[in-house]
Amino acid sequence: MHDIRLIRDDPAAFDAALAKRGVAPQSASLVTLDEQRRATIADSQTAQTRRNELSKAIGQAKAQKDEVKAQALMAEVASLKEALPALEADEARLGSELQAMLAAIPNLPATDVPEGGGEDDNALVHTRGTPTTFAFAAREHDAIGPAIGLDFETGAAMSGARFTLVRGPAAKLQRALGQFMLDHVAEAGFEQVSPPLLVRDEAVFGTGQLPKFSEDLFRTTDGRWLIPTAEVSLTNIVREQILSEAELPLRFTALTPCFRSEAGAAGRDTRGYIRQHQFDKVEMVSIVTPDMSEAEHERMTACAEGVLDALQLPFRRMLLCTGDMGFTAARTYDLEVWLPGQARYREISSISTCTDFQARRMNARYRPEGEKGTRFVHTLNGSALAVGRTLVAVLENYQQEDGSVAVPAVLQPYLGGLTVLEPKR
Repeated sequence: MHDIRLIRDDPAAFDAALAKRGVAPQSASLVTLDEQRRATIADSQTAQTRRNELSKAIGQAKAQKDEVKAQALMAEVASLKEALPALEADEARLGSELQAMLAAIPNLPATDVPEGGGEDDNALVHTRGTPTTFAFAAREHDAIGPAIGLDFETGAAMSGARFTLVRGPAAKLQRALGQFMLDHVAEAGFEQVSPPLLVRDEAVFGTGQLPKFSEDLFRTTDGRWLIPTAEVSLTNIVREQILSEAELPLRFTALTPCFRSEAGAAGRDTRGYIRQHQFDKVEMVSIVTPDMSEAEHERMTACAEGVLDALQLPFRRMLLCTGDMGFTAARTYDLEVWLPGQARYREISSISTCTDFQARRMNARYRPEGEKGTRFVHTLNGSALAVGRTLVAVLENYQQEDGSVAVPAVLQPYLGGLTVLEPKR
């Protein structure tokens, strides 16, 4: 959500920032609507002040036994009483329209975000590790997975496309990955949380999925939403709160199932385990003061990179361009892991700083030390990592010619010392 006062103060700068995201100018419509709202508020306040003045004047006229004057004043009061509800209704309507317009506009990009229309315009920040190669022809995960427990057919028969039954060695590996990631992030100072998976409208509005992206979500029959990511639950911990500066930063992490309709992904990654309606992810959320958010973005990204380093998976960090960022993000780093079966890098984590965009939607504030007023917090979120995609990366990077999969050393303690996942013969 944007601050209408900042738009009023510099509409050209606001429109220029939106243009970088390919969004048409919005300031003129917003400012016009805001001027109408403010004029209505002023008219309402003037009418209320006049009504109060008249009430005193009526008393004085009656005390002076001037019934003619008293009746005239009472007629004016009656007229004002009749007009005020309409003014108040107009004020509420214009305020709602303004809020709806503001809620539909994406966050403004940070100054260092490259302009572009899509993923081809993203900027490489750095690459770590050498792409894995083998003395044999590398296979993709959907060829390796079925023999160790990725059951695509049963999952689809049970629930439809983009659902997978994970069993046996694959289920053990998935559990180990999730627990290792959670432990890694917790060691970096993130408080472990087990949050609700079902949330109300205001929660998904606060993090920006509503109202614009409802088709990407699953909704229950009683009007709740299945979380598309634990970002929703974790960020809303501070909804409608006023924190002290001493409480910040707050850092939360959770390993949860996530649910996405993938409405806009028709035809993409229809095979395998890359793009599912239900998947597990370890999420990080930070709530910080504005002066902390730049450093926190780097800190969170390094934390996610640490998972890939520990798993010895080659990856690269990309700075997303304006046309590839999410709705709430001011800057996003994508981590892309090397998949030798596909011979390409694939996104495995996104870490974003949202500045005060989500905080305004949630009314989440803090009181700076020694000040009476409050300011909006900054929020950040990122995955460390998407568990299913990491399982895919392990299968492809640790595959062996006989169909078995070596277990990364860091995961072996989570698997009782198991070093190899043997295929079902």
